[in-house]
Amino acid sequence: MDDQDENLVDVDPNDPGDGSLPVFRWRQADPGLATRRQLRDMGLRPGGQEPVARIECRGGKRFAWLYRIDLAKPKLPMTLAKEAALDKAMAKRQTCGTCGRRYFHCIPLKTLGSCLECFDGTPADPASHIAPPAPDHRLAA
Repeated sequence: MDDQDENLVDVDPNDPGDGSLPVFRWRQADPGLATRRQLRDMGLRPGGQEPVARIECRGGKRFAWLYRIDLAKPKLPMTLAKEAALDKAMAKRQTCGTCGRRYFHCIPLKTLGSCLECFDGTPADPASHIAPPAPDHRLAA
């Protein structure tokens, strides 16, 4: 290996050279790149890799990071423990603290503090929630 070969560096044509990531316009990214959502649809995840580019739309007001598909790893399978934790978190967002009903959608707890029926009397569709659990009566015998 001679001295001339040691001074050679790889040059990426998409790299602007100032240390920032290349920016692509909508639908103009390289075919080997994908967003997180696109990776998820392919059954993949970034797997710890850093983004290699950015895609912009709406005049630069919206953007998404792009990752290399060849370095992506398969999605991790859902375990029973993960499913239980997710259900517990969703139960917090779907249960009214006043009446105890669990809805099939998230209720506005931050803004209203309860479901609409408890907040202003708007009747809830019976098909939109699960009845609260019956109280647990235990006799001390």
